[in-house]
Amino acid sequence: MIKFTKMHGLGNDYVYIDAIHQNIEKESILAQFVSNRNFGIGSDGLILICNSEIADFKMRMFNSDGSEAEMCGNGIRCVGKFVYDKKLTDKTEVTIETLAGIKTLQLHVEKEKVKTVKVDMGEPIFIPKEIPVISEEIPVKNLILKAKDKEFKFTCVSMGNPHAITIIENTKEFNIESYGKILEVDKAFPNKTNVEFIEIVNKKYIKMRVWERGSGETLACGTGACASAVACNLNGLTENRLEVELLGGILEIEWNKKDNHVYMTGPAVTVFEGELIDMPKV
Repeated sequence: MIKFTKMHGLGNDYVYIDAIHQNIEKESILAQFVSNRNFGIGSDGLILICNSEIADFKMRMFNSDGSEAEMCGNGIRCVGKFVYDKKLTDKTEVTIETLAGIKTLQLHVEKEKVKTVKVDMGEPIFIPKEIPVISEEIPVKNLILKAKDKEFKFTCVSMGNPHAITIIENTKEFNIESYGKILEVDKAFPNKTNVEFIEIVNKKYIKMRVWERGSGETLACGTGACASAVACNLNGLTENRLEVELLGGILEIEWNKKDNHVYMTGPAVTVFEGELIDMPKV
Protein backbone atom coordinates (compact mmCIF):
# COMPACT_ATOMS: atom_id res chain seq x y z
CA MET A 1 0.00 0.00 0.00
CA ILE A 2 1.31 3.44 -0.96
CA LYS A 3 -0.17 6.71 0.28
CA PHE A 4 -0.38 9.45 -2.35
CA THR A 5 -1.64 13.00 -2.81
CA LYS A 6 -3.17 14.33 -6.02
CA MET A 7 -2.15 17.97 -6.57
CA HIS A 8 -2.11 20.49 -9.39
CA GLY A 9 -0.60 23.81 -10.39
CA LEU A 10 -2.97 25.54 -12.82
CA GLY A 11 -4.37 22.18 -13.88
CA ASN A 12 -0.94 20.64 -14.51
CA ASP A 13 -1.68 17.67 -12.26
CA TYR A 14 0.61 15.07 -10.72
CA VAL A 15 0.46 12.25 -8.22
CA TYR A 16 2.77 13.09 -5.30
CA ILE A 17 4.30 10.41 -3.10
CA ASP A 18 6.37 10.75 0.05
CA ALA A 19 9.37 8.58 -0.86
CA ILE A 20 11.13 9.52 2.39
CA HIS A 21 8.86 7.39 4.56
CA GLN A 22 7.75 4.91 1.89
CA ASN A 23 9.81 2.56 -0.25
CA ILE A 24 9.09 3.19 -3.93
CA GLU A 25 10.31 0.82 -6.65
CA LYS A 26 9.89 0.59 -10.44
CA GLU A 27 9.20 4.32 -10.61
CA SER A 28 8.80 4.44 -14.39
CA ILE A 29 6.17 1.70 -14.42
CA LEU A 30 4.42 3.27 -11.44
CA ALA A 31 4.32 6.64 -13.25
CA GLN A 32 2.62 5.11 -16.28
CA PHE A 33 0.14 3.29 -14.06
CA VAL A 34 -0.93 6.24 -11.90
CA SER A 35 -1.06 8.64 -14.85
CA ASN A 36 -3.60 6.60 -16.80
CA ARG A 37 -6.86 8.56 -16.69
CA ASN A 38 -9.01 5.50 -17.33
CA PHE A 39 -7.36 2.72 -15.32
CA GLY A 40 -5.15 4.67 -12.89
CA ILE A 41 -5.48 7.80 -10.78
CA GLY A 42 -5.15 10.14 -13.74
CA SER A 43 -2.39 12.74 -14.01
CA ASP A 44 0.30 14.30 -16.17
CA GLY A 45 2.86 12.24 -14.29
CA LEU A 46 4.37 11.20 -10.96
CA ILE A 47 6.47 13.25 -8.53
CA LEU A 48 8.43 11.69 -5.68
CA ILE A 49 9.56 13.66 -2.64
CA CYS A 50 12.88 12.21 -1.46
CA ASN A 51 15.71 12.88 0.96
CA SER A 52 18.56 15.04 -0.28
CA GLU A 53 22.15 15.42 0.86
CA ILE A 54 22.52 18.87 -0.71
CA ALA A 55 19.09 20.50 -0.21
CA ASP A 56 16.08 20.32 2.10
CA PHE A 57 14.37 17.81 -0.19
CA LYS A 58 14.82 16.15 -3.57
CA MET A 59 12.16 16.01 -6.28
CA ARG A 60 12.04 13.25 -8.88
CA MET A 61 9.58 13.86 -11.69
CA PHE A 62 8.28 11.31 -14.20
CA ASN A 63 6.15 12.01 -17.26
CA SER A 64 3.04 10.00 -18.04
CA ASP A 65 5.05 7.86 -20.48
CA GLY A 66 7.42 6.84 -17.67
CA SER A 67 10.37 8.98 -18.75
CA GLU A 68 12.15 10.95 -16.02
CA ALA A 69 12.34 14.71 -16.61
CA GLU A 70 14.74 17.30 -15.24
CA MET A 71 12.25 19.80 -13.83
CA CYS A 72 8.62 20.85 -13.62
CA GLY A 73 7.74 24.39 -12.59
CA ASN A 74 4.15 23.66 -11.63
CA GLY A 75 5.22 20.45 -10.00
CA ILE A 76 7.87 22.02 -7.80
CA ARG A 77 5.39 24.57 -6.43
CA CYS A 78 3.23 21.68 -5.27
CA VAL A 79 6.28 20.01 -3.73
CA GLY A 80 6.69 23.14 -1.60
CA LYS A 81 3.07 22.91 -0.50
CA PHE A 82 3.37 19.16 0.12
CA VAL A 83 6.37 19.36 2.46
CA TYR A 84 4.96 22.30 4.43
CA ASP A 85 1.33 21.21 4.69
CA LYS A 86 2.37 17.71 5.72
CA LYS A 87 4.74 19.17 8.32
CA LEU A 88 7.86 17.69 6.79
CA THR A 89 9.28 21.19 7.36
CA ASP A 90 8.25 24.36 9.16
CA LYS A 91 10.37 26.62 6.96
CA THR A 92 8.76 29.04 4.51
CA GLU A 93 11.92 29.11 2.39
CA VAL A 94 12.96 25.66 1.23
CA THR A 95 15.50 24.30 -1.22
CA ILE A 96 14.63 21.46 -3.59
CA GLU A 97 17.19 19.33 -5.42
CA THR A 98 16.22 18.52 -9.03
CA LEU A 99 18.02 17.15 -12.07
CA ALA A 100 18.15 20.80 -13.19
CA GLY A 101 19.93 21.89 -10.01
CA ILE A 102 18.80 23.23 -6.64
CA LYS A 103 15.76 25.52 -6.68
CA THR A 104 14.77 27.89 -3.86
CA LEU A 105 11.08 28.27 -3.00
CA GLN A 106 9.35 31.06 -1.09
CA LEU A 107 6.13 29.69 0.44
CA HIS A 108 3.22 32.09 0.94
CA VAL A 109 1.14 30.69 3.79
CA GLU A 110 -2.50 31.48 4.63
CA LYS A 111 -4.28 29.83 7.58
CA GLU A 112 -1.37 27.41 8.08
CA LYS A 113 -1.53 26.15 4.50
CA VAL A 114 0.58 27.10 1.49
CA LYS A 115 -1.46 29.16 -0.98
CA THR A 116 1.09 30.30 -3.57
CA VAL A 117 4.78 29.66 -4.18
CA LYS A 118 7.49 31.83 -5.69
CA VAL A 119 10.26 29.80 -7.27
CA ASP A 120 13.75 30.93 -8.20
CA MET A 121 14.02 28.98 -11.43
CA GLY A 122 17.66 29.90 -11.98
CA GLU A 123 19.31 31.29 -15.09
CA PRO A 124 18.04 30.59 -18.60
CA ILE A 125 20.40 28.58 -20.78
CA PHE A 126 21.10 29.69 -24.35
CA ILE A 127 24.06 27.49 -25.36
CA PRO A 128 22.71 25.10 -28.04
CA LYS A 129 24.48 21.95 -26.83
CA GLU A 130 23.29 22.60 -23.27
CA ILE A 131 19.61 23.02 -24.24
CA PRO A 132 20.13 20.79 -26.31
CA VAL A 133 19.33 21.86 -29.88
CA ILE A 134 21.30 21.50 -33.09
CA SER A 135 22.19 25.05 -34.14
CA GLU A 136 25.21 27.29 -34.62
CA GLU A 137 23.32 30.38 -33.45
CA ILE A 138 23.76 31.75 -29.89
CA PRO A 139 21.18 32.48 -28.66
CA VAL A 140 19.01 30.36 -30.93
CA LYS A 141 16.35 32.79 -32.18
CA ASN A 142 15.85 31.83 -35.81
CA LEU A 143 15.46 28.06 -35.92
CA ILE A 144 13.15 27.31 -38.85
CA LEU A 145 11.33 23.98 -38.72
CA LYS A 146 8.54 22.57 -40.82
CA ALA A 147 5.69 20.37 -39.66
CA LYS A 148 3.05 19.27 -42.13
CA ASP A 149 1.89 22.33 -44.08
CA LYS A 150 3.37 24.99 -41.77
CA GLU A 151 6.77 26.53 -41.14
CA PHE A 152 7.66 27.79 -37.66
CA LYS A 153 10.46 30.02 -36.36
CA PHE A 154 11.68 28.98 -32.93
CA THR A 155 13.63 30.56 -30.10
CA CYS A 156 15.20 27.84 -27.97
CA VAL A 157 15.81 28.14 -24.22
CA SER A 158 16.51 25.68 -21.43
CA MET A 159 15.21 26.17 -17.91
CA GLY A 160 16.87 22.92 -16.90
CA ASN A 161 14.79 21.19 -19.57
CA PRO A 162 14.52 22.02 -23.29
CA HIS A 163 11.96 24.44 -24.71
CA ALA A 164 11.23 25.61 -28.24
CA ILE A 165 9.08 28.76 -28.40
CA THR A 166 7.24 30.03 -31.46
CA ILE A 167 4.85 32.93 -32.02
CA ILE A 168 1.44 32.32 -33.59
CA GLU A 169 -1.58 34.57 -34.15
CA ASN A 170 -4.31 32.70 -32.28
CA THR A 171 -3.62 30.08 -29.60
CA LYS A 172 -7.31 29.27 -29.11
CA GLU A 173 -7.86 28.10 -32.67
CA PHE A 174 -4.49 26.41 -33.14
CA ASN A 175 -4.39 22.63 -33.70
CA ILE A 176 -1.62 21.95 -31.20
CA GLU A 177 -1.76 18.15 -31.33
CA SER A 178 -1.34 18.06 -35.09
CA TYR A 179 1.93 20.01 -34.95
CA GLY A 180 3.19 19.52 -31.40
CA LYS A 181 3.74 15.78 -31.67
CA ILE A 182 5.83 16.27 -34.83
CA LEU A 183 7.93 19.16 -33.53
CA GLU A 184 8.62 17.47 -30.17
CA VAL A 185 10.63 14.75 -31.90
CA ASP A 186 12.23 16.82 -34.66
CA LYS A 187 15.83 15.81 -35.35
CA ALA A 188 16.95 19.30 -34.27
CA PHE A 189 16.26 18.23 -30.66
CA PRO A 190 18.53 15.37 -29.51
CA ASN A 191 16.54 14.84 -26.29
CA LYS A 192 13.18 15.84 -27.78
CA THR A 193 11.70 19.15 -26.61
CA ASN A 194 8.77 20.91 -25.01
CA VAL A 195 7.02 23.12 -27.57
CA GLU A 196 5.38 26.44 -26.63
CA PHE A 197 2.96 28.25 -28.94
CA ILE A 198 2.67 31.92 -27.95
CA GLU A 199 0.19 34.69 -28.75
CA ILE A 200 1.41 38.19 -27.85
CA VAL A 201 -1.42 40.20 -26.27
CA ASN A 202 0.70 43.16 -25.17
CA LYS A 203 4.11 43.94 -23.67
CA LYS A 204 3.05 42.61 -20.26
CA TYR A 205 0.73 39.74 -21.20
CA ILE A 206 1.00 36.66 -23.39
CA LYS A 207 -1.10 33.56 -24.01
CA MET A 208 0.55 30.16 -24.18
CA ARG A 209 -0.31 26.61 -25.08
CA VAL A 210 2.21 23.89 -24.50
CA TRP A 211 2.98 20.47 -25.94
CA GLU A 212 5.00 18.79 -23.20
CA ARG A 213 7.69 16.27 -24.01
CA GLY A 214 6.47 12.84 -22.96
CA SER A 215 2.98 14.00 -21.96
CA GLY A 216 1.33 15.83 -24.87
CA GLU A 217 -0.70 19.00 -24.33
CA THR A 218 -1.11 19.96 -20.67
CA LEU A 219 -3.06 22.77 -19.03
CA ALA A 220 0.10 24.47 -17.82
CA CYS A 221 3.89 24.23 -17.79
CA GLY A 222 5.91 26.34 -15.36
CA THR A 223 9.30 25.91 -16.99
CA GLY A 224 7.63 26.55 -20.34
CA ALA A 225 6.10 29.79 -19.09
CA CYS A 226 9.53 30.89 -17.85
CA ALA A 227 11.24 29.96 -21.10
CA SER A 228 8.51 31.71 -23.11
CA ALA A 229 8.79 34.91 -21.06
CA VAL A 230 12.55 34.90 -21.61
CA ALA A 231 12.19 34.21 -25.35
CA CYS A 232 9.62 36.95 -25.86
CA ASN A 233 11.75 39.50 -24.01
CA LEU A 234 14.86 38.35 -25.85
CA ASN A 235 13.10 39.10 -29.14
CA GLY A 236 11.91 42.52 -27.96
CA LEU A 237 8.26 41.51 -27.88
CA THR A 238 7.58 41.94 -24.15
CA GLU A 239 8.95 43.45 -20.97
CA ASN A 240 11.00 41.32 -18.59
CA ARG A 241 8.10 41.01 -16.14
CA LEU A 242 4.78 39.73 -17.43
CA GLU A 243 1.78 37.51 -16.94
CA VAL A 244 1.51 34.26 -18.87
CA GLU A 245 -2.00 32.97 -19.48
CA LEU A 246 -2.15 29.20 -19.81
CA LEU A 247 -5.20 26.98 -20.26
CA GLY A 248 -5.19 26.34 -16.50
CA GLY A 249 -4.68 29.91 -15.32
CA ILE A 250 -2.09 32.67 -14.99
CA LEU A 251 1.53 32.64 -13.85
CA GLU A 252 3.60 35.71 -12.97
CA ILE A 253 7.07 35.51 -14.50
CA GLU A 254 10.00 37.89 -14.01
CA TRP A 255 13.39 37.66 -15.73
CA ASN A 256 15.47 39.69 -13.30
CA LYS A 257 18.26 41.27 -15.32
CA LYS A 258 20.30 42.06 -12.18
CA ASP A 259 20.97 38.44 -11.22
CA ASN A 260 19.84 36.87 -14.54
CA HIS A 261 17.46 34.58 -12.65
CA VAL A 262 13.88 33.82 -13.66
CA TYR A 263 11.23 33.95 -10.93
CA MET A 264 7.86 32.24 -11.19
CA THR A 265 4.90 32.82 -8.86
CA GLY A 266 1.71 30.79 -8.93
CA PRO A 267 -0.75 28.65 -6.97
CA ALA A 268 -0.42 25.11 -5.65
CA VAL A 269 -3.55 23.08 -4.90
CA THR A 270 -4.23 19.78 -3.15
CA VAL A 271 -7.06 17.83 -4.82
CA PHE A 272 -7.36 14.67 -2.74
CA GLU A 273 -5.49 12.03 -0.74
CA GLY A 274 -5.60 8.30 -1.35
CA GLU A 275 -3.93 4.91 -1.08
CA LEU A 276 -2.64 2.69 -3.84
CA ILE A 277 -3.48 -0.91 -3.01
CA ASP A 278 -3.12 -2.73 -6.32
CA MET A 279 0.34 -2.25 -7.80
CA PRO A 280 0.94 -2.34 -11.56
CA LYS A 281 2.00 -5.69 -12.95
CA VAL A 282 5.48 -5.80 -14.51
